Amino acid sequence: MPPVYVAADNITSPLGNSTTENFEKVTNGLSTIRQITDSSLSPEAFYASMFEQINCEDGFTRFETISIASIQNSLAQTEIKLSSADTLFILSTTKGNIELIEGKDMNEELRSRVSLFNTAKLIAEHFGSTNKPLVVSNACISGVLSVIIARRLLQSGKYKHAVICGADVLSKFIISGFQSLNAMSKNPCKPFDSSRDGINLGECAATIVLTTDKSLSKNILVNGGASSNDANHISGPSRTGLELSFAINKAMMDSGVTADALSFISAHGTATLFNDEMEAKAFNHAALAQVPLHSLKAHFGHTLGAAGVLESIFTYQSLLEGIILPSKNFHTLGVSENVTVNRELTKSIKTHALKTASGFGGCNAAIVYSHA
Repeated sequence: MPPVYVAADNITSPLGNSTTENFEKVTNGLSTIRQITDSSLSPEAFYASMFEQINCEDGFTRFETISIASIQNSLAQTEIKLSSADTLFILSTTKGNIELIEGKDMNEELRSRVSLFNTAKLIAEHFGSTNKPLVVSNACISGVLSVIIARRLLQSGKYKHAVICGADVLSKFIISGFQSLNAMSKNPCKPFDSSRDGINLGECAATIVLTTDKSLSKNILVNGGASSNDANHISGPSRTGLELSFAINKAMMDSGVTADALSFISAHGTATLFNDEMEAKAFNHAALAQVPLHSLKAHFGHTLGAAGVLESIFTYQSLLEGIILPSKNFHTLGVSENVTVNRELTKSIKTHALKTASGFGGCNAAIVYSHA
């Protein structure tokens, strides 16, 4: 099967409108997580990373506007076109245009407008795509799973290129849902820390363009990936971590990479009590306790369907830069199994890294990125 490479990417977030801008600001320790006091979103203040303003294009929603901007910026870096019959478009999101139904009576027109497939089709048609788009909406592993699915489809020979856009915006519906689960922190989140008490949410659109044409690549290989489901609970992860470790082991085996070859792990790291505990157990089951790890959630918040794409870009960009990012707001280990949470920016010459994700419904995913 042909290898699959990264050809281009973009991050459109409250921190910046390009991968370079976002990466530079994160390496300087910056975050846009702040206290939000907006009664139209929540009667009580909450911490999140949100755009100050999204100027919507005619006929497009906030969600579609940032998605289109991210795709456009990534395609400008490559000769790959979404209008080509050889190019697949994948939309990774958890809620899409869900805010459109708030305070409104459902009818067929609204049902069609809020449909994730119709949203993906609208975005794809904006770029002249003639292929049917693919929607991946599998909770918080959507972004990582989208890359795994795209890799498999490209290796099958069905397509030569794939454009994956992960995006989500915040709304009253989303915020109230996480508040009802008592999952949101009243402060900036602290992944893996002993004082962690919940997540911060975030808005973002991030795009990765994949190809089987090495001449178009930026020297990063999508090296192996796998998914699993622990079927533990609709909102609570496995208590053992065995199922995530299964996905990790499969991804490592698929890529032919051993633990000692990994530069670092980009963990899901939501800063909830149960997620970070489960991940720590999974990394130990997979014999990865000594591999440095970090979470990006204290920089961007949990960006839901965008998280796996956003954090994948940071994973392979860190490999290209030869660095391991610190886990912001981490001070004291707060999980029962020992893991090596990275505390400061460090250099690394290793050429492989692991990205993991877990989500509601017990889903898990893992992917290995490598220098080509």
